[in-house]
Amino acid sequence: MSGGDADSGDGNDLGDKPVTNRSIAHGRAGVNRMGNAKRAKSSPELLGGFDGLNFHDQRYSNNGNQFSVEPPDQGLCAGNGFVLESVNDVLAIYDSSGHQLVGPVDLNTFYGYPAAINRSNGQYGPSITDPSCYYDASTKRWFQVVLTLDRIGTTSALAGTNHLDIAVSQTADPTGAWIVYQLPVQNNGTQGTPDHQCDLGFCLGDYPHIGADANAIFLTTNEFSFFGDGFYGSQIYAISKKALASWSAAVNVVLFNGGDPSIPAPAFTVWPAVSSGGQYAGAHGGTEYLLSSDAVFYDSGVSSTIWLWAVSNTQAIDSAPGTLALSVSSVGVQQYAVPSSLAHQKPGSTPLRDCFAVPGCAPNYLGYPNHVYPAPRDLAVNDSRMQQVSYANGKLWGTLDTDVLLGDGSHGSGINFFVINPNSGGLFANGTLSLPDANLTYGSAAVTQSGRGVIAFTVVGPNDYPSAGYASFDAKIGAGDVHLAAAGAGPWDGFTGIPYLGGDRPRWGDYGAASADGNTIWIASEYIAQTCTLAQYLTAPLFQCGGTRGALGNWATRVSAIGL
Repeated sequence: MSGGDADSGDGNDLGDKPVTNRSIAHGRAGVNRMGNAKRAKSSPELLGGFDGLNFHDQRYSNNGNQFSVEPPDQGLCAGNGFVLESVNDVLAIYDSSGHQLVGPVDLNTFYGYPAAINRSNGQYGPSITDPSCYYDASTKRWFQVVLTLDRIGTTSALAGTNHLDIAVSQTADPTGAWIVYQLPVQNNGTQGTPDHQCDLGFCLGDYPHIGADANAIFLTTNEFSFFGDGFYGSQIYAISKKALASWSAAVNVVLFNGGDPSIPAPAFTVWPAVSSGGQYAGAHGGTEYLLSSDAVFYDSGVSSTIWLWAVSNTQAIDSAPGTLALSVSSVGVQQYAVPSSLAHQKPGSTPLRDCFAVPGCAPNYLGYPNHVYPAPRDLAVNDSRMQQVSYANGKLWGTLDTDVLLGDGSHGSGINFFVINPNSGGLFANGTLSLPDANLTYGSAAVTQSGRGVIAFTVVGPNDYPSAGYASFDAKIGAGDVHLAAAGAGPWDGFTGIPYLGGDRPRWGDYGAASADGNTIWIASEYIAQTCTLAQYLTAPLFQCGGTRGALGNWATRVSAIGL
């Protein structure tokens, strides 16, 4: 494995083996259209917001028995007057005014495991990554999901077994008790899993995400070989919602293997829809819809097709689970393309980068040789995988990142959006949201039951520090003007992209999050909330800049409420 999603580095501040949300993208040649969205001069819809979890919270939770992790990934859900935010690898719960009620608590503790790294004796706990969450209005339960990688004992070596941990609240109050279910996903014939013949014996259930209809919770993964090479198709798990919500000891699970050659569609990041306010598709005995894209499979990196998946007869999940049925059909859309370049960012103070450049600083303080990296460093944009999907007002709503042409003729990233009739496959709205002078990346959308939504994303460019942005979203107009929920305070300055630390890819997120609660949309985007100089970085306590960052990173998140 290579990259750096959960653990990477030297086993001290960083973990021993990297885990990445892998892309299978081939092409980087596509161009969509010129950025032409407007920047709004004010944000009248913004009800308020607060800074959520950040790198310092991640690194110093559980008495510092944590690794440095980049990117954070974003799991956000809201309901019943609460907001739950989880990132790699911490969680916090807030009330609707932004007061923190729980946390930051590390995910190893939340799921009942030993610390990620016990710094007093060097023992390792399981490696946790890719958090997602969902509040289900019909059962009044919270569902929190992560991918957990087992170790060999308390050593750093990974065992190969891996599972989705599904935490379910006892009531509608997420600050109360939870129970945790484990779903093995190594799919090599052990622990009741099917054998998908992954290279070197173990599959990896990467990039899990959650959706739901009236009867089932749906979890999807991208299945790769854990220790070897190869992509084996997205996996779709349907799980009895009733059994989970009642904390039943017996829970029915149905697995659809997207890598089955009989399925007439490429299955990569098949994202299940969430439904706000208990609004579900009732046709065909209950139906869950999912969306995926396919540009990553083409050498050109360009496509005009997305894929509409449906799991029907979900009402039988408790009585006759074998009768659930999967179907898939193509939907013709505006051309989109895998973004072709990294994102430039506005210059500013980057003390980690500067420490590597100043003679003696990196060897004396960080334990690595000096090396001069360009400033400002570029950060990664997403590929064109499908992002968060919603079922609301009888429609399917989704986004993905796409290549766009910026005003100076360079390539950048924008957001393709879709509003789909799931019965016919027709389009109510489809277009590209982009700016001529900045990248919009890691878009995610949420929609109220009445069909009014918000797309959240990061805004970053030569004139913009990484900032938390959003735009309105509906089936008639499509996407509206670009607003800033919070402007970045400085440039990204993280360890990924530095070969000594996090490989050669400068990571920025894997996904964002948005959640509808009544007529309010809660959004969370990665941004940079702080800035400090090298002198401040080297002032005791070292590397923390007054508790605003860690030695190896400075990402933050912004949680905002948008009234509709």
